Amino acid sequence: MNRQDRLSALAHLVMERGTLRVEDAVEELGVSPATVRRDLDTLANQQLIMRTRGGASANPSSGELPLRYRSGAQSDAKLAIARSAAAMVAPGDVIGFNGGTTTTLTAHEVGLRVSAEEDFENDGITLVTNAINIANDLAIRPGVRVVVTGGVVRARSYELTGPLSSLILPHISVDTLFLGINALDLTHGLYTDHEGEAQVNAALASAARRVVVVADSGKIGQSAFAKIAPLTAVSAVVTDTGICDEHAHALREHGIEVVIAPAP
Repeated sequence: MNRQDRLSALAHLVMERGTLRVEDAVEELGVSPATVRRDLDTLANQQLIMRTRGGASANPSSGELPLRYRSGAQSDAKLAIARSAAAMVAPGDVIGFNGGTTTTLTAHEVGLRVSAEEDFENDGITLVTNAINIANDLAIRPGVRVVVTGGVVRARSYELTGPLSSLILPHISVDTLFLGINALDLTHGLYTDHEGEAQVNAALASAARRVVVVADSGKIGQSAFAKIAPLTAVSAVVTDTGICDEHAHALREHGIEVVIAPAP
């Protein structure tokens, strides 16, 4: 397990349990006590947790985990979703991404395709995003033209938010938006946890001819704080094999294509 994976695992353990002893972390992660203490100090310095005698406790003021510490959760399912979604991209497409762990993986898979496949050599893609980490990853790829919205960076998701973010979007057209969400309510639509992100994501969706939601099955049938768009805005949902038949049927009843990504 590399250092980033350890930090992610430790952060999740502390957040889920409220408290964590060094001895328990050593047993679960299979690393030395000195390594656990060093990693806990790193997380505490970033104010994600609070160090205690013999371990750590959750920091009530830290809120949700930053993106870099959430990327390991359900990684196999997210990778399968990313690969299935990336397969939908064709040469010449204008595609969009908002921020999030699944969209970041999907953008990476798109970049790999564009770099490796001959069809993209003479006809690349244009990528529109409000996520600076996605823009950074794809900007170095030959055949990818990157357009970034303006705005203020939200550190936990790397997304640009605020009124500047949506100024460009009414003036462009996106073929396919790959939209990450926090929840998909089967009656009311798509949700995220932050109102600023919801506003920009809604503007991205309005600029797109097709909205493809990329979300693990645990987010389907759930709700969250800020609404992005109704289900009528969605063309397809790419999810994992954990989706239940009831949820898949409900989505199809709304006229939404359901793509179940095979396990990697």
